[in-house]
Amino acid sequence: MRAHVSLNVKNVTESVNFYQKLFGKEPQKQTTDYAKFDLTDPALNFSMQTASAKNQSRVSHFGIEVDAPGEIGFWKERLEKLGLNGHLEENSDCCFARQDKVWFKDPDGNSWEIFHVYEQLPVSSPLAASGSCCVPSDSGGCCAP
Repeated sequence: MRAHVSLNVKNVTESVNFYQKLFGKEPQKQTTDYAKFDLTDPALNFSMQTASAKNQSRVSHFGIEVDAPGEIGFWKERLEKLGLNGHLEENSDCCFARQDKVWFKDPDGNSWEIFHVYEQLPVSSPLAASGSCCVPSDSGGCCAP
């Protein structure tokens, strides 16, 4: 089993360039208005197509969870070398978990996080009452400090 995500994007070529860097892989299919990545790690069928400005995808954010905390530093360095600068958050209480993460954005402004969870936190936290948990801020991070 693998998940499928399909995004409406402004410019397929620009988005393919970004996602090739992120995934380290060429798309399996590509036209001027469509592209598809068949990924095994993470297991994901990821596609995109050109859409009008009013039909752009609207999501909170996307994420890739990694197994070890050391992978966050690896990803931050890798992203920076590729020109995809990210915002690092360490030991943050966000989305009802204590975690490290690095945030970055795709060409359409969609937020992505690569994160490692140290522990789950109670869902009765002040973040639940504020409604601001798991919503990336303008600075690229998730929750207010």
